[in-house]
Amino acid sequence: MTRTLSTAELAQYIDATALKAETSEADVRRLVAEARQAGVKSVCVNPRWVPLVSAELAGSDVLTCTVIGFPLGANASEVKAFEARQAIEAGAHEVDMVIDVAAARAGDRARLVEDVRAVAEAAHAAGPAGQGGALLKVIVETALLDDDAIVLACEAAVEAGADFVKTSTGFSTAGATVEHVALMRRTVGEHVGVKASGGVRTREDALAMIEAGATRIGASSALAILGTD
Repeated sequence: MTRTLSTAELAQYIDATALKAETSEADVRRLVAEARQAGVKSVCVNPRWVPLVSAELAGSDVLTCTVIGFPLGANASEVKAFEARQAIEAGAHEVDMVIDVAAARAGDRARLVEDVRAVAEAAHAAGPAGQGGALLKVIVETALLDDDAIVLACEAAVEAGADFVKTSTGFSTAGATVEHVALMRRTVGEHVGVKASGGVRTREDALAMIEAGATRIGASSALAILGTD
């Protein structure tokens, strides 16, 4: 049975996103204003916009989130770690990294752990003033993996120090599914977060993902989900 959540409670599950290449400063400012009004968990933007978002959200409870190695995950691990450190220094509280998808498809657990650990160490070593490190979410890009590879990627992410595993970038062949969220929740247990992202457009979509085990929702249509648009 789908959980009953108030709009304010549901808002605390949501990372409001603006990650398209064409996202403008005006788009970012508008998203920040809407996010503050709605009381979502975070605003997630490309690294270029982190300083602006961090400044605009100052004094609010809404966190600044960014993406690393996005959207392909094909960067060298050292580059991902540098990108994470730079974003955190600029004010990011949370970073969502993309795994080495090819390694997951090849069953290369050691490579997956190495890649995630590089970013986890960078993220957890330092955070914005007053925060003992940034939270790391690991995007496994479920649309490109079979179930065995999803399990492998999630296990490797947890071993490497991830705080969350996340379904999708929203820029691949498909987004989150209830089945994949449930599989990821079973794999990581109760002490690691699961973020559903990609194709979550309505309140019903969000509630179904939460019922399946998601503890965070990434959405470019946050206001529509919350019924405040």
